[in-house]
Amino acid sequence: MLLALETSCDETGVALFSEEGVLVKHLLYSQVALHSPFGGIVPEIASRKQLEVLPSLVKKLLEETNTSLGDLKALAVTFGPGLIGSLLVGVSFTKALSWSLRVPLIKVDHLEAHLRSIFLEKKVEFPYIGLLVSGGHTALFLVNSWENYQLLGSTKDDAAGEAFDKVAKLLGLGYPGGPPIGKLAKKGNRKAIPFPRPMLENKTYEFSFSGLKTAVVNYIKSETSFKIEDICASFEEAVVEVLVEKSLKASKDLGVPRIVVTGGVASNLRLREVFSQRAQKENLEVFFPSPEFCTDNAAMVGIIGWYKWQKKEFTSLEDEPYTRSF
Repeated sequence: MLLALETSCDETGVALFSEEGVLVKHLLYSQVALHSPFGGIVPEIASRKQLEVLPSLVKKLLEETNTSLGDLKALAVTFGPGLIGSLLVGVSFTKALSWSLRVPLIKVDHLEAHLRSIFLEKKVEFPYIGLLVSGGHTALFLVNSWENYQLLGSTKDDAAGEAFDKVAKLLGLGYPGGPPIGKLAKKGNRKAIPFPRPMLENKTYEFSFSGLKTAVVNYIKSETSFKIEDICASFEEAVVEVLVEKSLKASKDLGVPRIVVTGGVASNLRLREVFSQRAQKENLEVFFPSPEFCTDNAAMVGIIGWYKWQKKEFTSLEDEPYTRSF
């Protein structure tokens, strides 16, 4: 068996894979309730909670799958990027387990895990355009194979998910911001407010959402009355349009007729709807993981870990976690 762990931010995830690469079970502990009062993630709270819940979550996974520590033949864990405190909890725990059990340690990049999360459920032909869109990252990749992927462009400031969270906080909708904005957007007019489409006309594959967030702030300050549903709908539409058009541009420019959308924001229903409509029109294939595999989770770490296990790509106990990878 292979045990995979994910502690890059505020989610605590553990997953168990068979030697054949089949996901046996995965568990996820969410800290949303802890961070909601602050309108965002507090790194110290996140790491302290990771330290508290990780050992018991691993124990629960082993008990529910009738697995013993002796059945573990490899360990995979996220080394980065992420919050350094949270990463240290997961990496230190896994290193200790690796040393005590005398089983190999496998280092996994968090972003690469997201890009490969689609393989938990579907077989997608290489190459494909990978759009990773979450609270911490918004980037486009050309994924050529399991071993080779190339960064095409990333956000210059706020990630898309971060913009959702900040706008939601501004509107008093709570944290995380994606779900409440999406819910209210269904009742609003998506064309009511002409919010800007940042860098949409730019010929690069880069993103920027800080200006869009500022546009929402300025609109609220300048208007004496407004419908919050229209703000949510217009804001969501602006974000979705930029994400879809940039991805389609990369697909067209590089001649790659497949797009895989991953990360927490990939759960957004409007994003899925528009991507599906445009893909059908442009004769492209678009793939989304199930929502449970869009958020940070250990199953996506395990799919990379299993691949490296087969190729014997192990790491040293001296390797350290990292906070950035591009």
